[in-house]
Amino acid sequence: MKIFQQTLDLPQKRRGFHIITYEVIEAMPQLHDIKTGICQVFIQHTSASLSINENADPTVRQDFEMYFNKAVPENDPDYRHDDEGPDDMPAHLKAAMLGCSVTIPIRNGRLALGTWQGIYLCEHRNHGGTRRLIITAWGE
Repeated sequence: MKIFQQTLDLPQKRRGFHIITYEVIEAMPQLHDIKTGICQVFIQHTSASLSINENADPTVRQDFEMYFNKAVPENDPDYRHDDEGPDDMPAHLKAAMLGCSVTIPIRNGRLALGTWQGIYLCEHRNHGGTRRLIITAWGE
């Protein structure tokens, strides 16, 4: 079994949902060495998350942002953790809801995503800064 691991630092992105599939693939050229396996992408942050969803129509990503802003509003007076501003605790809640990693099968040296699937960086902060991912791929 082969195991490969890379880190990927994504530059700061505006708040919202961003397709990062290409960046992940570029950061892990060793995918080509795996015929059958698994790729895990993990984000080392608590106020941003990862997801897999629609990669074609940008309105899907806009609707995600709208939905999560309604589901987890800012300035809730019951929040106690607001040291970094009104988007602080909502960002942590959104990240917990979506998760910190995605797992994708590898088939014939490529991520086996569906035709309309892409990897999202879900940036929940107004000024989240650089985001670090750890990409691990293993298989035969």
